[in-house]
Order: sequence, then structure tokens, then C-alpha cells
Amino acid sequence: MRLPSFPSIVRTVYTFTNATFHRAAPSQLTLGTPIRPTLALRASMPTIPFLGALFSTAENRNMTHPVQKSDQEWKAVLNKEQFRVLREKGTEAPFTGEYDKHAPTTGAYTCAACDAPLYKATHKFKSGCGWPAFFDAVPGAVTRHTDKTFGMERTEIVCTNCGGHLGHVFKGEGYPTPTDERHCVNSTDDTHALTRTPSRDSGDGQGEQPTLKHRLQHTSSILAIALGDEHIYASTQAGEILVYSLKNYERLAVIDGHRGSVLALTLSIDQTLLLSGAGDRIVNVWHTKPFAQAYCLYSTYDIGDVFCVSYSSLTKTVYLGAQNTTIQWCKLCEPETKSSRRDRAIHPSLRDDPFFDSKGPGGARTPKPADAHVIPKHARGGQTLEISKENAKHFAHFGYVYCMLLLKEGLQETAGREILVTGGGDGVVKLWRLDVTNGGIEELFTLDDGREEGHSILSITVDGTFLYSGRSGGEVDVWDLETRQLLRNLKAHRADVLSVCVGGGILFSAAVTGFVRKFDRQYQLKSRFEAHKGRVLAAAFTYAQRRPIFVTGASDCTLAIWDVSDCMASPTAASRSSDELMLEHLRRFVSYRTVSSDPKHQLDCRRGASYLRTVFKNFGATTEMLPTRDPLNPVILAKFRGNPAIASKRKKILFYGHYDVVAAENEQAKWAADPFTLRGVDGYLYGRGISDNKGPIMAALFACVELTRDQALDSDIVFLIEGEEECGSRGFEQAVKAAKNKIGDVDWILLANSYWLDDRIPCLTYGLRGVIHATVQIESSHPDLHSGVDGSAQLDESLKDLVSLLSTLTGRNGEVMIPHFYDPIPPLGEEERGLYADITSSLLQRNPNLGTPQAVATGLMRKWREASLTIHRFQTSGPDNATIIPRLAKAAISIRLVPNQEASTVAAALTAFLQDGFAKLDSTNKLAVTIDHQAEPWLGDWTNEIFQTLEEAIMEAWGPIDHLERRGSNNAPPKIDVPLRNGNAEVDPSYFNAKLSPTTSSALANSSSAIPPLQPLTPLAEMTSRLAALASPTSPRTSRNHANSLSSSTSLPSSQRRKPLYIREGGSIPAIRFLEKEFDAPAAHFPVGQASDHAHLDNERLRLENLYKARSIFKKVFRELPKK
Repeated sequence: MRLPSFPSIVRTVYTFTNATFHRAAPSQLTLGTPIRPTLALRASMPTIPFLGALFSTAENRNMTHPVQKSDQEWKAVLNKEQFRVLREKGTEAPFTGEYDKHAPTTGAYTCAACDAPLYKATHKFKSGCGWPAFFDAVPGAVTRHTDKTFGMERTEIVCTNCGGHLGHVFKGEGYPTPTDERHCVNSTDDTHALTRTPSRDSGDGQGEQPTLKHRLQHTSSILAIALGDEHIYASTQAGEILVYSLKNYERLAVIDGHRGSVLALTLSIDQTLLLSGAGDRIVNVWHTKPFAQAYCLYSTYDIGDVFCVSYSSLTKTVYLGAQNTTIQWCKLCEPETKSSRRDRAIHPSLRDDPFFDSKGPGGARTPKPADAHVIPKHARGGQTLEISKENAKHFAHFGYVYCMLLLKEGLQETAGREILVTGGGDGVVKLWRLDVTNGGIEELFTLDDGREEGHSILSITVDGTFLYSGRSGGEVDVWDLETRQLLRNLKAHRADVLSVCVGGGILFSAAVTGFVRKFDRQYQLKSRFEAHKGRVLAAAFTYAQRRPIFVTGASDCTLAIWDVSDCMASPTAASRSSDELMLEHLRRFVSYRTVSSDPKHQLDCRRGASYLRTVFKNFGATTEMLPTRDPLNPVILAKFRGNPAIASKRKKILFYGHYDVVAAENEQAKWAADPFTLRGVDGYLYGRGISDNKGPIMAALFACVELTRDQALDSDIVFLIEGEEECGSRGFEQAVKAAKNKIGDVDWILLANSYWLDDRIPCLTYGLRGVIHATVQIESSHPDLHSGVDGSAQLDESLKDLVSLLSTLTGRNGEVMIPHFYDPIPPLGEEERGLYADITSSLLQRNPNLGTPQAVATGLMRKWREASLTIHRFQTSGPDNATIIPRLAKAAISIRLVPNQEASTVAAALTAFLQDGFAKLDSTNKLAVTIDHQAEPWLGDWTNEIFQTLEEAIMEAWGPIDHLERRGSNNAPPKIDVPLRNGNAEVDPSYFNAKLSPTTSSALANSSSAIPPLQPLTPLAEMTSRLAALASPTSPRTSRNHANSLSSSTSLPSSQRRKPLYIREGGSIPAIRFLEKEFDAPAAHFPVGQASDHAHLDNERLRLENLYKARSIFKKVFRELPKK
């Protein structure tokens, strides 16, 4: 047990004796990474003069610092608490600092007074002392002084740049750190002078720690990786090959190719062939476009596992390294290498395993499983080649042949020919000359470090004339191939190095510990980071869109894609693409806790608004903050101006959005990670507000950025981004009306604040219900009473009156009983009926279990175009027990309105109806009806210019319709029979009695996930003549194509594209109808996200592909709509 030093004991005494706490501003450390503001309780040192004096330090030393200011100047830039600590050498209370338990992996802690970098994030460690602890500082950033106060000698540390007091440093306490020092430093709560830009670790170069761009999850370990220009190929322990897009990280295919673990992957130089070797003793060669088997190679020997494969494009020869120490080769497309039917029994899939199929005691043998001879689903159709017995080099290594690669340049011996380099379990690297005629190998030389029992060579890579080999003992050897000398032996890891690769002058080594290390050209360790919570089994490096990408795979069943920007050769090459800029700004935008409903996040809301305004400004927009009444969040007004040559003719599009989000506390760990840290997983971005509404805002913003860059913006795009939408758009109308002259005339209004009906088909929203929220309260003159003492039939009880009154609001079938309530609602027209037919046809083709077309359409109409009334909750006065007669009872109710119903008219009718009903009760109690909030319904004209432009943009972005249909499906649109409500006609009760089908977005999202990804859609039903300009005609049924391609679908011609579904929603957006009225302009609603986005729920997400497509759609609309 390690006892604390005397100063630690004194600090503990101070903690228990100081009982006065107050909210304090930050002291002296800030971390240049996005962190959240917290209100930490700090001890008020001045309230305890004696202990305050004991904890003060020595006077300033006679030393000058680069930053010199008087006390008055420091007070002007520091708050009271900062000045006390930094300039008067005070100390904050233990366990109260913001950064005490903060544990970042990147960035640098900086001085709050002068912003000088003091400590790297990697210097920090957990000490339990109550203050942030570091084992080292940035070189030269901290100056030490002897401090003899408090009757002891300690070492004070100050900022070298400004002389600000930081704390003390203690040595020899036994902490397991490299220096055995503890820099005990005061901290801050980041409420002062924080720019939220990630600080660079001083001395480590730009971007020393890589950024995790995305993580891809699977169900089994990742064993090998191959990277192409557009795809990531990864093999698994389950015999699969996974194919992902490098652009949006969506999984494109799962190739079931082997009956054993796929241990090796390699691509041909032209990337048309992918080779895989596995534990089933098979090497498969695959076409990459489309994904289909080309060849199946096997050896007549019992070679065991195939650990590595290589392919020579010059000689069209496949090389493999095996468990039986052989290197074997096979030329493709040679007739004499074909296996004959007579020799089919020696195929590995039919051959007995020498261990598992051997006889046990007594001569018994366990029978093989029934599926033992079943060929993997996709390993069919290719040409089967048997490797000749002559095409084998036995005992190529005195151990397993673990790794190999082909080398064409860098050696005098090559003379333009390829050389095979192999590494084995004998700890030796061998180089082999290749025979161009038959592909045979001849040993050139070996690279041996001279150890009698060397560690196995598990991985190799080559950079010019230097070869790097990863060994089983955690070492990496560096060889000069020209001189054949061992240049360096790097003690890289504590365990086996399973992968080494080189990119941009950086050597990456990955080990079974889960960590990756980076070494520069001088073989100095630059950084170490944990890539996986498991063994890193594979890694690869490439450039994607001129950006360096490092990909790792591990036993935790995930692939991780890292942005290693420090590998860029030049600033020009390292310029970031529009995709990367958008994701970077979106990542920082999501990091702000802009929760408008919680006053404690008011400051973060302001910061989020300020950050978004800065992004607009940096990309050329003119910006202004439109104030609202205190303490509401401001509205951001931003304008991108179009071509000045046509200034008098420029049209104006207004884009509406909101930067506030709903609360996302993760106290019960329902989120997979911090809700306000953007994460990329399996092609989706996760984070609070990513779908509602920060992602769509950033997509629209970058659409303007790209159009401005290309000088293709001919209209003015006006952004109105509010911060109170989640609270009913408080203050928005007043702010817009006050700034109407600044906004100017508007031709069209566009918003993107909702979701598709399912996860597959793009949609356009043309209608929203309105809402009235009201409180009905009944109060008696008597106090709360006891039912056993005062209960009587003659007593007018407030709760009984309230229940009786509310029961008159609706009928047996849910119809609202307010007189003339349904009169303004228009009947369902034939054109809109066609829209519902399209919806039901599309949804039922994907999931027939949703119900009949009639049930699906009825369920949607009840949610979208029918007004409804809901009683949400009751509240009573008095204690919460069963014997109290409450003095006061109130209920919260809401009415969902549909187009043609005016919110103010319905609110007045509701109030009058309740008052009339209460009067009939003849009660002595008092009624109060309060209208808490109201929003107008909205119905757009789905045939106007903005909707048609959006439709065309969606069809262009999302491409053709997948034509293949379900067996037995009917292309004809289903007949929708819905009782129409016309004028004062009675409502058909059967309409309300219809069984509600599970057609909510969540149900559709869940059901869609069960649909096989390769099962495509049939064409949508025909629209009416007003919507049929771009319609897709119904095509005849096509048969399934069971060719060798993994995709069995056929596509329609590119001219026949997927039309979006036109939908309505049951929710409300208060601003949309207000903006239409205020600017006398038509509005359109473009949903960006999918039904499974979980907006307002845990683990909110947005598909990366949807984000990119949304930007493309916005670009086309902003470019083409003004030409209409």
C-alpha cells in the first residue's frame, strides 16, 4: 500500500474542512478539443483565510516572461477565479476541476491566460489526487521554482510564456509512469476563451494521432484486408469476403466463398481479380466486376491452411504459401491444369482430413456432417484448376509460409522481372527469382538475422529498397535489400506483429495487443494508439481521394478506417475534399449540446449558433444573428448571393432549418457512445441531431459552397436557422417579422426536417398536420379533502367534473364531437388517391406482412389526413394517495389539425365547447381552458415547380429502379377504397373501426431491415396525368438470372428512374405555414433521413449515402429551380 505524501494529506484535510462552495469560472487550463461545459463546484478559498494562506505559494521569482501584463490588464482578460489562481497563486478544491477525470487521446492542454500549449493529452494519467495529473510537459513550456511555503519545500510550476501559476510537481511517488513525476495542475470548466479547434500535440507533427473516420462491424473476426481504388475487401473467420465502398462505407456484397477461415487476400495490379486463400486448402480467384468466381485452385498435396497468396499479372501465375512449408504456383487459363472428372475425388472438399477424419480408438470414425461436401454458395461457376505436383517447392521454409509479396523494382537482380519475397516460421525472409515460362521459383538469397531460434516472420512489406518484417516477438526488422544488411531492429510491441505496412514515409506496425505504432523515416516512434479492443489481425494502407487511409481489422469483428493525414507528401496533395470538409464541420456542429429545452445548455446553444454562423461566414455567406426575446436562442440569417451579372433577375430560395436538438442524456447507457460525439459505424453517422436537423443543414450549406466554387449559383439562397424548433419555435415568428426587410422577397421555401416512409424509397412530404396543445383545469373552492370524512354525492369534485367534461370530446370511435369540426376538411381527390396507391404498392412489394392495401392506406390516412384529439395526462393537487379528494384537477390535451382547419378557429371552438359542457354540469367549481401552443397545418401543391424540381433531382441522384419483383406480386396498383368526408356528411363508422396496420415509420424501418439486401423493387405505380411527366412505365415480369454474378437482379434502362413517394406526416412543424403566409411563397419539404434514423430517440443516426445524396439534390434544386 502506498501512503500519500504529507501535502496530499493536507489537501484532504482542506477538502473536509471547507464547507462553502460556489460556482466559479475557469482557472488556467483549457483543452483545445471539443468538450462540454459543466458547472463545477469549487471551494471558495477566500472564505477560509488560514488555509488559503497555507495553500498560497511563494512570491513571483525575479524572472521575465515573453507575455508581460499589469494586474489590471490581466483582470481585463481573466475572470476572478482565473486571476486568483494564475496571478495570485491560489488553488482550486480537489475533485472539482473539469479536467480531473478528463481522458482525451488527442490534443494539448493550453494555458487559459496566454493559450500556450503546456501538456499533451497523452501526458495525462489517473492519479486519484483530485487534480489533473501529468507525467511530463511540452518541452520548455513549464518552468520550475522552489516553493518553501507551508513549512515544507516543494516544486512550483508556472507557464514559461506568461508566468501564470499552474500547480506543483511531485517526484518519486511510485506511479507507473515513464518519469515517475506527477504534475499536479489546476484545471478549468472551459467556459472561457475556448475556440473548440483541436490542438496539435506539440513536437509530434501535424495530426500525430489518426482520426477514426469509420468503423465497420461484422459477426466474425477480420483476418485479411485488400484495398482497391473504390473498395475495401476484407476476409473473415467464417469463410466470407466482405466488400465495402470506400466512398460511403456501405457494404456492397458478402461473398460466401470458403468453408474455412479466409487467411489471405490480394488484388491484381489492374484490380480486376481478387484472390483468396483459406483454411479449406482452396485458393479462389474472383472477378471484381461483377463479383463472381473465375477460378478455383487446389493442390493434390495435403497442404493444410493457405496463409498467403500473390498474383503475377505478367505471367498470370498464382503463388501460394501453405502450412506444409511449401510454396506452390499455378498458371491460369492453361488447359493442362484442368482437373478431370476422374481425379475429382482428390478435390480438398471431398478429401478426408488427416486429423479430424482419422479413426479413433477401436477403429471408429465420427461421420462427417451432412453439409460437409456442400460447396459455398458463391464458390461456383468458375474454372477448377489442379496445381501440378511439379509446381511445388517443398520446405521452402523450415516452418509455415506466413507471408509473401511480389517485388518488381528496387533490386539489381530483378532486371525488369518480378521477384517473390516470402517470410516463414523459421524467422527467415527469402527472395525467389521467377521463371517467366512456367512460373517456377529459384532462391536468390535469404535475409537472416543470425539467431539460432528466430521469431517467426508474420508479415512483410517493401518500400523502395527497404524491407520491413513483423515478427512474433513484437519486433520489426528493417532490411536494406541492396546490401542485404539488417539496418534496424525495432522493439515495436510486446507481442506478435501481425501486420506492417508503409505509406507516405510512415511505417505502421499492428500487433495482437490491439495497438498500432507509427514510425517516421528515421524510425523514431511518432505515436501509439489503440485501434481495436482485440487483436489487430490485418492492416492496409492506400490513398482514397488523394487522402491517406489506413485500414485495420481485428478479432473484435470490426474494420476501422483511419485518416492518417500526417502521411501526406505535400500540402497540395493533402487538400481536403468537400466530403471531408462537410464531415469535419458536421462533427464539430454535433459536438455542441444545443438542447433548447434545458436552461443549463443555454450557453452551448449560443456556442452552437455562433459556430454555425462562423461556418457560413468562412464559406462566403453574409450572416447576421436575429435576436429573440431573452432567454431564447437567436435565429441565424445567412445569404449566399448568386451571379452578380443577373442581380436584377436573381430568384431567391429560402432554406429553413433548426440547430437545436432534443435532450440526450446517457445516464442509463442507452446510447452506444457519447451522443454528442459523431461516430461513423457501418455506413451510418451516429450523434444527437445528425438527422434532425444538423446533417441536412450541412448538406444544404455545402451544396451552396460547391455551386459558389463552380460559379454555378444563379440564385440567392437564404438560410433561416432557428434554435427553438424543438420547443415550438418560440420567438421565431417575431424575429422573422422584425427582419423581413433584411430577408427580402422570397420565391420558394425549402426545408428538410423529416424522414422517408421506410429505409429504401426516397420521399417528398407535401402535407403536415397542425396542432393545438391545451390545458383544461377545474378547481373547487374547498381545500383537498379526505374521502372517508368529506366524501359525499352532493360534493362537486373537481376530478369527477374534469373526467365527465373530457368524455364529451370524443365519440365511441374516436371522432371529435366539437360541432362543425370536420366541415372544412376536403375529401380525398383522385390525384391524391393515386399517391396512396403508389405508397401501398411499393411498401407491400417489400413487406407483404404489413397487411392488405386497404389496411395500409387506411392506417396512413388516419395518421396523415385525419384530425384527432388526444388526452395526454392528468394532474391533481394534494398528496399522491388513494384517499384524497383533490381541490384542483387538470389535464393536458392536444388536437391534431389537417389542412383547411384554422388553429385559432378550432381553439376557440374547443374553448366554447368545453365551457358549454361545463355549464351543463351545474357545478360550483371553476373551469379554466388555456391554449398553450398552436401550429397551423400545411398542405403543399405537389404539382408545382419546386416539387417537380425536387422529384427530378431525387430521381437523378438515386438512379434507376431495381426492376426485379417478388414472385406472385401484381404490378397493378391496388384499389384504395376510403370513405370520403364531404361537407357536413356523416362520418362512416367503419372508417374508424378499420384495423390499424403497423405502418408507422418505425415498423416500416424494422421490417425493411429484414428484407434481403439484394431483393429489389418493382416499378412504382403510374401517377395521375399531372404527375406522370417522369413516370416509370410498368414493365413485364423478368425471370431470375442464376448466373455466376452475386447480384441476380437486372435493371431498367437509365431513363426509367425511381420516382419518390409523395407522403404526408402526422407531426407538425410550426414554421412552414407561417413562412408561406409571411413571404407569400410556396414551400416544399424534402426528407433526407430514413425511417430508422431514430430521431428524438437513442442512437440517432443518418446514413452517409443519404447525406451525400442530399447535398447533390440540393445542388440541382438550387441550380435548376430559378430557371423554371
